[in-house]
Amino acid sequence: MGKLPTENLKKLLSYIKKNSRVIVPPLPGFDSGVHLIDEYKCLVVSTDPCIGVPQEWFGWFLIHYAASDIALFGAKAEFCTINLLGPPSAKPKVFYRIMRQACSAADELGIAVVTGHTGTYEGLSTLVGVCTAHGVVDKDKLITPGGAKPGDHIFCIKPIGLEIAVNFALTHKALAKRLFGVQRTRELAGLINMQSCVKEASLLAEIGGVHAMHDATEGGLTAALNEMAEASKVGFKIEWKKLQIPKEAYILQKYFQLSNEQILSMSSTGTVLAAVSPEAKGRVEEVLRKNGIGASVLGFFTKNMRRILVKDGRETLFPKKADDPYEKIIIGKLDK
Repeated sequence: MGKLPTENLKKLLSYIKKNSRVIVPPLPGFDSGVHLIDEYKCLVVSTDPCIGVPQEWFGWFLIHYAASDIALFGAKAEFCTINLLGPPSAKPKVFYRIMRQACSAADELGIAVVTGHTGTYEGLSTLVGVCTAHGVVDKDKLITPGGAKPGDHIFCIKPIGLEIAVNFALTHKALAKRLFGVQRTRELAGLINMQSCVKEASLLAEIGGVHAMHDATEGGLTAALNEMAEASKVGFKIEWKKLQIPKEAYILQKYFQLSNEQILSMSSTGTVLAAVSPEAKGRVEEVLRKNGIGASVLGFFTKNMRRILVKDGRETLFPKKADDPYEKIIIGKLDK
């Protein structure tokens, strides 16, 4: 379930013909592409599916998934297209509800809906949405996951695993109340809008010295940090004790018998990793603090290509591949 493995994705992308106007083509670990408009400006384009999301939030997620990817490249989403597809049993009122949500979210972000497609089809068993967003940015202000430099600090904005805790509280309420407590389950259910990084990425994009950004969606910290290092041709060294991991993630770890590697790989939509120059570190911390945004500095990128995790004073190799427990926790059958 989810994205193709990197080796399969590379094979898939090999069929795409190069074009000199496309300055960021489809690449593993890059959630947006970029093409030139003129000598000085470029257009950032991102497309994302929305599936398996509670209907009361479906339209909001549909817009924010794509808008977040645009913001992470230093641009602001300005236009989008929307596709809503469902099984033959889907009633028109379902599409009305989703479109109301999507248009409300787009309006809040200043995004104009340009076109799209809606229909019901045999072969579909659930609602599927796809949003493609576009945003203009000056070429010299473009940010990609491949811009990290040796010596850059690794900022982690918002906790690892919070998405899974929130979605568990929404999809398995009874068990969540037993594991987390009634009050905390209610609090988590109200944090669903933290699964957007438009605000955080937009703030960071305005600060000079932010060299790269990536969100920690599928595969969590493991996938995002490895992809940034791979794209930037650098290594890194981070400390476990600097990680923001909510206590609910540890509760889920015990209940589902997860490894520490799976904690690192917990899908964390809304969590942002940023490569920040030493000179910009103070400015970034100040901007985040003024806007009430929690963050921690996990470590730094290195010229040495090794990828190191320090835990309990011991250096170990950071996991090469993500083992995301999202499906096991959120979608799998609960037998306890």
